[in-house]
Amino acid sequence: MEFSRRNILVGGGAGVGLLVAWGVWPRAYPPNLTVAPGEQAFGAWLKIGRDGIVTVAVPQAEHGQGIATTLAQVVADELGADWRTVAVEPAPISPLYANPIGVDALFEGGFDRLPEVVRTEWLRRDRVMLTAGSSSLRMFEGPARAAAATARALMAQAAARRWGVDWSLCEARDGFMTHGTQRLRFAELAEAAAGETVPQPLPLGSGGAGALAGKDVPRLDSPAKVDGSANFTADIRLPDMVHVAVRHAPLGRTRAIRIDRAAAMKVPGVVEVIDGGDWGAVAAGSWWIAQKGLDALAPQAVSAGTGPTSAAIAQSLAAALKEDGHSVAAQGDAESALAGGGLIEADYQVGTGVHAAIEPRAAVAAWRDGGLELWAPTLAPERARTVAAEAAGVAADRVVVHAMPIGGGFGIGLEHEAVAQAAMIAAKLKRPVNVQWSRADDLRRDAWRAPATARMTARVEQGRLTAWRAQIATPATGQALARRVMPGGMVRLGLKGEGRGDAYAMGGAVPPYAIPALSIRHHVAALPIPTGHVRGGAHVANCFITESFIDECSRAAGADPLAWRLRLLAQEPRLTRCLSTAASLGGWEGGGAGSGQGIAGHGFRGSYVAVLAEAHRDANGRPIVDRLVAAVDCGRVVNPDIVRQQIEGGLVFGLAALRGGAVGFADGMAQPSRLGALNLPRLADTPDITVELIRSDDDPGGVGELAVPPVAPAIANALATLPGFPRIRSLPMELSV
Repeated sequence: MEFSRRNILVGGGAGVGLLVAWGVWPRAYPPNLTVAPGEQAFGAWLKIGRDGIVTVAVPQAEHGQGIATTLAQVVADELGADWRTVAVEPAPISPLYANPIGVDALFEGGFDRLPEVVRTEWLRRDRVMLTAGSSSLRMFEGPARAAAATARALMAQAAARRWGVDWSLCEARDGFMTHGTQRLRFAELAEAAAGETVPQPLPLGSGGAGALAGKDVPRLDSPAKVDGSANFTADIRLPDMVHVAVRHAPLGRTRAIRIDRAAAMKVPGVVEVIDGGDWGAVAAGSWWIAQKGLDALAPQAVSAGTGPTSAAIAQSLAAALKEDGHSVAAQGDAESALAGGGLIEADYQVGTGVHAAIEPRAAVAAWRDGGLELWAPTLAPERARTVAAEAAGVAADRVVVHAMPIGGGFGIGLEHEAVAQAAMIAAKLKRPVNVQWSRADDLRRDAWRAPATARMTARVEQGRLTAWRAQIATPATGQALARRVMPGGMVRLGLKGEGRGDAYAMGGAVPPYAIPALSIRHHVAALPIPTGHVRGGAHVANCFITESFIDECSRAAGADPLAWRLRLLAQEPRLTRCLSTAASLGGWEGGGAGSGQGIAGHGFRGSYVAVLAEAHRDANGRPIVDRLVAAVDCGRVVNPDIVRQQIEGGLVFGLAALRGGAVGFADGMAQPSRLGALNLPRLADTPDITVELIRSDDDPGGVGELAVPPVAPAIANALATLPGFPRIRSLPMELSV
């Protein structure tokens, strides 16, 4: 992205603040950042107020990944601000904040049928402010730095004019513009700075910038989360509000639900009963009263046919695997290379993953003068607005969206069923409603991580891996997700369709290793359950399959699994370095029989990671993970502590995928329906964790999902070395599909 005087929108006047915008959007799309009384709006990114507070508009949802702090740190670093005076606020819906990198990352380039310039223009026109694909810093660091550098240069010019010096000799330090012993606060310069001229080229990285780069500055969101003052969606309280509890019918073709409306209305405090077709809801003075009303409502689904079962899902995957499938990647003549005997073969299964977010789904909607005001934990605010407008029967420009902080989420913020329910009920009751799903419904009515079945075949000759074939049966999740999240016209014209496989579903399926003959095929399975994005996406399944099978091949060749990988990674120096670093830190001893050591690597979202695992069996034969060592190359690091937090969280999330975190189905209902039954790791189950950040000057890559995929295969590879322990070929260990 190029930054020029035309691209940086700057305004001025009699205001008392400075606001600098970034972007390459035409002036026909003006910034729409809300300003408080006394503030002067100059654009859409950065404000400096009379009190000296630097406010950064953050266009990405904060769901624990630390982006509100990281983007603010980028601005403060380039601006020369005092971190103690930095604040953030959510950016409004605007083309200026569209995220093409996030779309490309989430859908694995699945929209590349459209030229990049057309794709980018479309996303901006439709205001696709997507928080996904570990893309926030990759998309917005450059524009944020440009905005901050512009503001710094303008204030330097204003200060230099007062002092009668060359502005390029002025420096910004801790919220002051300085020249020798002279200094002026940013607040004193903001108004005058707005009338200065943007210099070309922008003075990026100079004039006092760089003091906060790579530093562990405190997170801006931590104090409010620690003292409980942070507001999440369910915390919203409005005058005349009612609370709504929802109960959904089992999955399947539900024609209607039978409800006992009269019984529910007799519960003291119940205001209204709502029939949503395949869900029933009760509005009441409190959520607990609404739950009592639901119990009295006793909704029963009238369905056509049976709902999904685990056995039916497994049969659909097995049937898809028998079909020809779609070629995703090919090199050499894999079929000829795999003809004859002496092959290494293995089948893998991956269960249906659940989000199991800390915050069950919720939405608040208020009917105001024929329109809606909406509060929602959304990762796609423009899509949330469209869904709410359709549900309420109003035009989209009559809906105001407040994107709320998200309690975990792991990708569930891409789904908007609760938004539609809140909008519909608010329009019906003409009053504010707070819709909150129960934990049971949150687990039973998910957009699950897709299950998969894989048949892997390879040939090893004279200690060399010469041929590789992966046949993976899984639904076309990317196509389904795009239809729910992306602009309809773009999906119809740009998304890879039938005959090409699904790019999202095959994310991470192509191994990074140099293999002479290779074939990767996607066998599309039609499943009776909705699938969506869970942290790590399809990379969780495909990395488990690939890194487990490459380990099996190395052992069949009698090779050290680490050395085997390194020989095959001639074209991947960054992943090679991660593997070597993890092995060195973890004390790799060759991964031989009885060692309890396993290793796995992966690269995506512009970053690379290797995980070394150590495990043993306790006196009862149960597997215990003792240690995880991760080496990470994520490019240039803005805040090392936040990166470590994300890697550590990803390692535990990956451990959960191995232990549990999956559901089965019976009679159209996902089971289990409570967190305690998902066999998620607890503090006592968490191994010793070491994270090493490899210094790099490459552009920042994504880290929010990076560490999740290689954990399960690293542990599975470690357990396979223990005497009598079978090779794990399913996720989770105790549960097949």
